[in-house]
Amino acid sequence: MAGDLTARAAVVREFGAPMEITDIRVSAPQSGEVLVKIAASGVCGSDIKALDGHSPVARQPPLVLGHESAGVVAEVGPGVTSVRPGDHVIIAMNGPCGRCRNCSRAQVHLCSGPARLNAIMGLMADGTTRLTVGDVPARPMIGIGSFAEYAVVGEAACVKVSADAPLDLLALTACAVVTGVGAVLNTAQVEAGSSVLVVGCGGVGLNVVQGAVLAGATTIVAADVVPAKLKLAEEFGATHTVLAEDLPAQVGEIVRGGTDYAFDVTGNVDVLAKTFAATQPGGTTVMVGSPPAGRPLSIAPQTLFASRRLMGTQGGDAVPRRDLPMLVDLHRRGRLNLAGLVSERVPLEKINDAVDHVRGGAVARSVIVFD
Repeated sequence: MAGDLTARAAVVREFGAPMEITDIRVSAPQSGEVLVKIAASGVCGSDIKALDGHSPVARQPPLVLGHESAGVVAEVGPGVTSVRPGDHVIIAMNGPCGRCRNCSRAQVHLCSGPARLNAIMGLMADGTTRLTVGDVPARPMIGIGSFAEYAVVGEAACVKVSADAPLDLLALTACAVVTGVGAVLNTAQVEAGSSVLVVGCGGVGLNVVQGAVLAGATTIVAADVVPAKLKLAEEFGATHTVLAEDLPAQVGEIVRGGTDYAFDVTGNVDVLAKTFAATQPGGTTVMVGSPPAGRPLSIAPQTLFASRRLMGTQGGDAVPRRDLPMLVDLHRRGRLNLAGLVSERVPLEKINDAVDHVRGGAVARSVIVFD
Protein backbone atom coordinates (compact mmCIF):
# COMPACT_ATOMS: atom_id res chain seq x y z
CA MET A 1 0.00 0.00 0.00
CA ALA A 2 2.99 2.30 -0.49
CA GLY A 3 2.09 5.82 -1.55
CA ASP A 4 -0.65 8.25 -0.67
CA LEU A 5 -4.26 7.17 -0.22
CA THR A 6 -7.64 8.85 -0.01
CA ALA A 7 -9.70 8.46 3.15
CA ARG A 8 -13.01 9.72 4.47
CA ALA A 9 -12.67 11.98 7.48
CA ALA A 10 -14.57 14.43 9.66
CA VAL A 11 -12.78 17.74 9.14
CA VAL A 12 -12.96 20.89 11.25
CA ARG A 13 -12.88 23.76 8.80
CA GLU A 14 -14.23 26.39 11.20
CA PHE A 15 -14.39 26.45 14.99
CA GLY A 16 -17.91 26.29 16.36
CA ALA A 17 -19.32 24.74 13.19
CA PRO A 18 -20.22 21.10 12.46
CA MET A 19 -17.45 18.90 11.12
CA GLU A 20 -17.50 18.25 7.38
CA ILE A 21 -17.39 14.67 6.11
CA THR A 22 -15.03 14.75 3.16
CA ASP A 23 -12.07 13.05 1.50
CA ILE A 24 -8.56 13.77 2.71
CA ARG A 25 -5.19 12.64 1.43
CA VAL A 26 -3.12 10.49 3.78
CA SER A 27 0.59 10.25 2.95
CA ALA A 28 2.54 7.03 3.42
CA PRO A 29 4.22 6.49 6.80
CA GLN A 30 7.81 7.65 7.03
CA SER A 31 10.63 6.38 9.24
CA GLY A 32 9.32 5.22 12.63
CA GLU A 33 5.69 5.74 11.63
CA VAL A 34 2.69 3.44 11.31
CA LEU A 35 -0.42 3.68 9.12
CA VAL A 36 -3.45 2.39 11.04
CA LYS A 37 -6.85 1.59 9.55
CA ILE A 38 -9.16 2.92 12.26
CA ALA A 39 -11.82 0.50 13.50
CA ALA A 40 -13.42 2.68 16.16
CA SER A 41 -12.97 6.03 17.89
CA GLY A 42 -14.71 7.39 20.96
CA VAL A 43 -16.03 10.94 21.06
CA CYS A 44 -14.32 12.64 24.00
CA GLY A 45 -14.95 15.96 25.69
CA SER A 46 -11.46 17.03 24.64
CA ASP A 47 -12.48 16.66 21.00
CA ILE A 48 -15.50 18.87 21.60
CA LYS A 49 -13.35 21.46 23.35
CA ALA A 50 -11.15 21.50 20.25
CA LEU A 51 -14.18 21.70 17.95
CA ASP A 52 -15.31 24.79 19.85
CA GLY A 53 -11.88 26.41 19.52
CA HIS A 54 -10.96 26.11 23.19
CA SER A 55 -8.14 23.57 22.99
CA PRO A 56 -4.56 24.77 23.46
CA VAL A 57 -3.31 21.95 21.22
CA ALA A 58 -5.68 22.35 18.25
CA ARG A 59 -5.41 25.94 17.15
CA GLN A 60 -5.61 26.18 13.37
CA PRO A 61 -8.15 24.54 11.00
CA PRO A 62 -8.29 22.40 9.02
CA LEU A 63 -8.12 19.75 11.73
CA VAL A 64 -8.97 16.09 12.05
CA LEU A 65 -10.02 15.40 15.62
CA GLY A 66 -10.31 12.08 17.45
CA HIS A 67 -7.75 10.43 19.73
CA GLU A 68 -9.50 7.58 21.61
CA SER A 69 -9.05 4.81 19.09
CA ALA A 70 -8.03 1.35 17.97
CA GLY A 71 -7.52 -0.28 14.61
CA VAL A 72 -5.44 -2.54 12.38
CA VAL A 73 -1.96 -1.79 11.12
CA ALA A 74 -2.09 -1.28 7.35
CA GLU A 75 1.52 -0.29 6.65
CA VAL A 76 4.72 0.49 8.52
CA GLY A 77 7.50 2.88 7.70
CA PRO A 78 11.24 2.15 7.71
CA GLY A 79 12.67 1.10 11.04
CA VAL A 80 9.40 -0.01 12.64
CA THR A 81 9.89 -3.34 14.44
CA SER A 82 7.24 -3.65 17.19
CA VAL A 83 4.21 -4.00 14.88
CA ARG A 84 3.55 -5.19 11.35
CA PRO A 85 0.65 -5.08 8.89
CA GLY A 86 -2.36 -6.99 10.18
CA ASP A 87 -1.62 -6.38 13.87
CA HIS A 88 -4.49 -5.07 15.99
CA VAL A 89 -3.48 -2.03 18.04
CA ILE A 90 -4.74 0.49 20.54
CA ILE A 91 -3.41 3.96 19.72
CA ALA A 92 -2.10 5.44 22.95
CA MET A 93 -2.56 9.15 23.60
CA ASN A 94 1.12 9.50 24.41
CA GLY A 95 3.92 7.82 22.53
CA PRO A 96 6.93 8.42 24.79
CA CYS A 97 10.40 8.90 23.35
CA GLY A 98 12.01 6.72 26.05
CA ARG A 99 15.08 8.95 26.20
CA CYS A 100 14.22 12.25 27.86
CA ARG A 101 14.64 12.95 31.58
CA ASN A 102 11.00 12.21 32.40
CA CYS A 103 10.96 8.95 30.44
CA SER A 104 14.12 7.84 32.24
CA ARG A 105 12.30 8.42 35.54
CA ALA A 106 9.32 6.27 34.41
CA GLN A 107 7.19 9.40 34.01
CA VAL A 108 6.43 8.76 30.37
CA HIS A 109 3.17 10.72 30.55
CA LEU A 110 5.38 13.80 30.96
CA CYS A 111 7.64 12.93 28.02
CA SER A 112 9.43 16.06 26.81
CA GLY A 113 11.09 14.57 23.75
CA PRO A 114 10.80 16.65 20.55
CA ALA A 115 8.71 14.01 18.77
CA ARG A 116 6.20 13.93 21.62
CA LEU A 117 5.98 17.70 21.84
CA ASN A 118 5.36 17.83 18.09
CA ALA A 119 2.65 15.17 18.36
CA ILE A 120 0.81 17.15 21.03
CA MET A 121 0.49 19.97 18.51
CA GLY A 122 -0.57 17.63 15.70
CA LEU A 123 2.73 17.18 13.90
CA MET A 124 4.96 14.23 13.13
CA ALA A 125 8.52 13.94 14.45
CA ASP A 126 9.85 15.85 11.42
CA GLY A 127 7.50 18.78 12.09
CA THR A 128 5.15 18.08 9.18
CA THR A 129 1.76 16.39 8.85
CA ARG A 130 0.72 13.38 6.79
CA LEU A 131 -2.80 14.74 6.19
CA THR A 132 -3.94 17.11 3.46
CA VAL A 133 -7.40 18.57 2.88
CA GLY A 134 -7.53 19.76 -0.70
CA ASP A 135 -4.14 21.45 -1.01
CA VAL A 136 -3.95 22.51 2.65
CA PRO A 137 -2.03 20.55 5.31
CA ALA A 138 -4.28 19.41 8.18
CA ARG A 139 -3.21 18.61 11.71
CA PRO A 140 -4.52 15.54 13.53
CA MET A 141 -5.61 15.86 17.17
CA ILE A 142 -2.54 15.19 19.39
CA GLY A 143 -0.88 13.45 16.47
CA ILE A 144 -3.66 10.87 16.01
CA GLY A 145 -6.75 12.21 14.21
CA SER A 146 -8.93 9.12 14.49
CA PHE A 147 -12.10 10.69 13.11
CA ALA A 148 -10.86 9.35 9.78
CA GLU A 149 -10.59 5.98 8.09
CA TYR A 150 -6.79 6.02 8.42
CA ALA A 151 -4.28 7.65 10.76
CA VAL A 152 -0.49 7.88 10.66
CA VAL A 153 1.05 7.73 14.13
CA GLY A 154 4.44 7.19 15.71
CA GLU A 155 5.44 3.60 16.44
CA ALA A 156 5.60 4.29 20.19
CA ALA A 157 1.87 5.08 20.22
CA CYS A 158 0.91 1.62 18.93
CA VAL A 159 0.11 -0.96 21.60
CA LYS A 160 -0.45 -4.41 20.10
CA VAL A 161 -3.46 -6.43 21.30
CA SER A 162 -4.91 -9.83 20.52
CA ALA A 163 -6.65 -10.11 17.15
CA ASP A 164 -9.78 -11.55 18.78
CA ALA A 165 -10.33 -8.56 21.08
CA PRO A 166 -13.28 -6.25 20.20
CA LEU A 167 -11.67 -3.06 18.88
CA ASP A 168 -14.82 -0.98 19.35
CA LEU A 169 -14.50 -1.57 23.09
CA LEU A 170 -10.72 -1.47 23.34
CA ALA A 171 -10.69 1.96 21.70
CA LEU A 172 -12.10 3.38 24.94
CA THR A 173 -9.10 2.18 26.93
CA ALA A 174 -6.95 4.70 25.05
CA CYS A 175 -8.47 7.70 26.84
CA ALA A 176 -11.58 7.43 29.05
CA VAL A 177 -10.61 4.17 30.71
CA VAL A 178 -6.89 4.70 31.20
CA THR A 179 -7.51 8.27 32.39
CA GLY A 180 -10.14 7.29 34.95
CA VAL A 181 -8.59 4.07 36.20
CA GLY A 182 -5.09 5.54 36.04
CA ALA A 183 -6.11 8.54 38.15
CA VAL A 184 -7.02 6.08 40.90
CA LEU A 185 -4.24 3.51 40.60
CA ASN A 186 -1.32 5.62 39.32
CA THR A 187 -1.93 9.17 40.51
CA ALA A 188 -3.75 8.91 43.84
CA GLN A 189 -2.72 5.31 44.55
CA VAL A 190 -5.96 4.71 46.45
CA GLU A 191 -5.59 2.19 49.27
CA ALA A 192 -7.90 -0.74 49.95
CA GLY A 193 -10.60 0.09 52.48
CA SER A 194 -10.59 3.79 51.61
CA SER A 195 -13.50 6.11 50.94
CA VAL A 196 -13.67 7.81 47.53
CA LEU A 197 -15.72 10.65 46.05
CA VAL A 198 -16.16 10.90 42.25
CA VAL A 199 -17.69 14.13 40.93
CA GLY A 200 -18.85 13.96 37.34
CA CYS A 201 -20.02 10.58 36.08
CA GLY A 202 -19.56 10.72 32.33
CA GLY A 203 -17.27 8.38 30.42
CA VAL A 204 -14.13 9.23 32.41
CA GLY A 205 -15.90 9.51 35.77
CA LEU A 206 -17.41 6.04 35.42
CA ASN A 207 -13.89 4.73 34.99
CA VAL A 208 -12.76 6.51 38.13
CA VAL A 209 -15.54 4.57 39.84
CA GLN A 210 -14.28 1.36 38.25
CA GLY A 211 -10.75 2.21 39.34
CA ALA A 212 -11.92 2.71 42.93
CA VAL A 213 -13.54 -0.72 42.84
CA LEU A 214 -10.32 -2.25 41.52
CA ALA A 215 -8.34 -0.51 44.28
CA GLY A 216 -10.57 -2.04 46.94
CA ALA A 217 -12.29 1.17 48.13
CA THR A 218 -15.20 0.25 50.38
CA THR A 219 -17.17 3.51 50.16
CA ILE A 220 -17.54 5.06 46.70
CA VAL A 221 -19.68 8.19 46.50
CA ALA A 222 -20.69 9.31 43.01
CA ALA A 223 -21.94 12.87 42.46
CA ASP A 224 -23.50 14.43 39.37
CA VAL A 225 -26.35 16.74 38.38
CA VAL A 226 -27.91 14.16 36.02
CA PRO A 227 -29.85 11.36 37.74
CA ALA A 228 -29.33 8.96 34.82
CA LYS A 229 -25.56 9.25 35.23
CA LEU A 230 -25.86 8.40 38.91
CA LYS A 231 -27.78 5.28 37.98
CA LEU A 232 -24.94 4.30 35.67
CA ALA A 233 -22.42 4.98 38.43
CA GLU A 234 -24.24 2.49 40.65
CA GLU A 235 -23.97 -0.12 37.91
CA PHE A 236 -20.22 0.50 37.77
CA GLY A 237 -19.74 0.10 41.51
CA ALA A 238 -20.71 3.28 43.36
CA THR A 239 -22.00 2.48 46.85
CA HIS A 240 -23.68 5.89 47.31
CA THR A 241 -24.90 8.63 44.95
CA VAL A 242 -25.76 12.30 45.46
CA LEU A 243 -27.27 14.94 43.20
CA ALA A 244 -24.49 17.47 43.56
CA GLU A 245 -25.55 20.65 45.37
CA ASP A 246 -23.63 21.24 48.59
CA LEU A 247 -20.95 18.59 48.17
CA PRO A 248 -19.10 18.96 51.50
CA ALA A 249 -22.35 18.70 53.47
CA GLN A 250 -23.78 15.90 51.34
CA VAL A 251 -20.61 13.84 51.50
CA GLY A 252 -20.26 14.51 55.22
CA GLU A 253 -23.60 12.82 55.80
CA ILE A 254 -22.21 9.65 54.21
CA VAL A 255 -18.61 9.75 55.43
CA ARG A 256 -18.12 11.73 58.61
CA GLY A 257 -15.42 14.34 58.10
CA GLY A 258 -15.18 13.73 54.36
CA THR A 259 -13.66 11.10 52.10
CA ASP A 260 -10.07 9.90 51.97
CA TYR A 261 -9.86 10.57 48.25
CA ALA A 262 -11.83 12.75 45.83
CA PHE A 263 -11.73 13.06 42.05
CA ASP A 264 -13.17 16.00 40.12
CA VAL A 265 -13.92 15.02 36.53
CA THR A 266 -16.01 18.06 35.58
CA GLY A 267 -13.30 20.50 34.52
CA ASN A 268 -15.14 23.21 36.49
CA VAL A 269 -12.91 25.07 38.94
CA ASP A 270 -15.80 25.93 41.27
CA VAL A 271 -16.76 22.27 41.46
CA LEU A 272 -13.11 21.36 42.01
CA ALA A 273 -12.99 23.65 45.05
CA LYS A 274 -16.10 21.99 46.50
CA THR A 275 -14.66 18.56 45.76
CA PHE A 276 -11.49 19.48 47.62
CA ALA A 277 -13.55 20.72 50.57
CA ALA A 278 -15.34 17.37 50.74
CA THR A 279 -12.17 15.50 51.77
CA GLN A 280 -11.11 14.88 55.34
CA PRO A 281 -7.83 16.10 56.88
CA GLY A 282 -5.04 14.18 55.19
CA GLY A 283 -7.24 13.60 52.16
CA THR A 284 -6.20 13.69 48.52
CA THR A 285 -8.06 15.41 45.68
CA VAL A 286 -7.19 14.71 42.04
CA MET A 287 -8.17 17.12 39.26
CA VAL A 288 -9.03 14.78 36.37
CA GLY A 289 -11.10 17.13 34.23
CA SER A 290 -9.29 19.93 32.42
CA PRO A 291 -10.59 23.42 33.32
CA PRO A 292 -10.60 26.34 30.86
CA ALA A 293 -7.37 28.29 30.64
CA GLY A 294 -7.19 31.39 32.81
CA ARG A 295 -9.82 30.36 35.36
CA PRO A 296 -8.43 30.83 38.87
CA LEU A 297 -9.04 28.27 41.60
CA SER A 298 -10.09 29.59 44.99
CA ILE A 299 -9.31 27.39 48.00
CA ALA A 300 -9.18 28.53 51.61
CA PRO A 301 -5.45 28.24 52.41
CA GLN A 302 -6.03 27.07 55.97
CA THR A 303 -7.55 23.85 54.65
CA LEU A 304 -4.12 22.89 53.33
CA PHE A 305 -2.67 22.92 56.84
CA ALA A 306 -4.61 19.76 57.56
CA SER A 307 -2.22 17.88 55.25
CA ARG A 308 -4.68 17.81 52.38
CA ARG A 309 -3.25 17.31 48.90
CA LEU A 310 -4.44 18.63 45.54
CA MET A 311 -3.01 16.86 42.49
CA GLY A 312 -3.44 16.85 38.75
CA THR A 313 -3.26 13.94 36.35
CA GLN A 314 -2.50 13.72 32.66
CA GLY A 315 -4.14 10.76 30.96
CA GLY A 316 -4.10 8.80 34.20
CA ASP A 317 -0.30 9.20 34.40
CA ALA A 318 -0.19 6.05 32.29
CA VAL A 319 2.65 4.00 30.90
CA PRO A 320 0.84 2.87 27.73
CA ARG A 321 2.66 -0.40 27.08
CA ARG A 322 2.16 -1.41 30.70
CA ASP A 323 -1.28 -0.05 31.46
CA LEU A 324 -3.25 -0.63 28.25
CA PRO A 325 -2.55 -4.40 28.16
CA MET A 326 -3.44 -4.52 31.86
CA LEU A 327 -6.80 -2.91 31.15
CA VAL A 328 -7.47 -5.31 28.28
CA ASP A 329 -6.66 -8.23 30.58
CA LEU A 330 -8.99 -6.90 33.29
CA HIS A 331 -11.75 -6.62 30.69
CA ARG A 332 -11.22 -10.18 29.48
CA ARG A 333 -11.37 -11.45 33.08
CA GLY A 334 -14.66 -9.65 33.67
CA ARG A 335 -13.23 -7.13 36.12
CA LEU A 336 -13.53 -4.07 33.87
CA ASN A 337 -16.82 -3.17 32.21
CA LEU A 338 -16.17 -1.72 28.77
CA ALA A 339 -19.43 -2.67 27.07
CA GLY A 340 -21.45 -0.68 29.59
CA LEU A 341 -19.60 2.49 28.62
CA VAL A 342 -20.85 2.42 25.02
CA SER A 343 -24.16 4.24 24.77
CA GLU A 344 -24.24 4.24 20.98
CA ARG A 345 -22.25 3.18 17.93
CA VAL A 346 -22.60 5.49 14.93
CA PRO A 347 -20.99 5.71 11.48
CA LEU A 348 -18.67 8.58 10.61
CA GLU A 349 -21.45 10.30 8.67
CA LYS A 350 -23.40 10.73 11.94
CA ILE A 351 -20.50 12.14 13.96
CA ASN A 352 -22.10 15.56 14.44
CA ASP A 353 -25.17 13.88 15.92
CA ALA A 354 -22.87 12.01 18.30
CA VAL A 355 -21.25 15.31 19.32
CA ASP A 356 -24.68 16.72 20.13
CA HIS A 357 -25.44 13.68 22.28
CA VAL A 358 -22.20 14.11 24.21
CA ARG A 359 -22.85 17.82 24.68
CA GLY A 360 -26.30 17.08 26.06
CA GLY A 361 -24.96 14.61 28.62
CA ALA A 362 -27.20 11.89 27.19
CA VAL A 363 -24.43 9.31 26.72
CA ALA A 364 -21.51 7.79 28.59
CA ARG A 365 -19.59 7.34 25.36
CA SER A 366 -20.50 7.65 21.70
CA VAL A 367 -18.29 5.47 19.52
CA ILE A 368 -17.65 6.13 15.85
CA VAL A 369 -17.30 2.80 14.04
CA PHE A 370 -15.80 2.18 10.61
CA ASP A 371 -16.37 -0.69 8.21
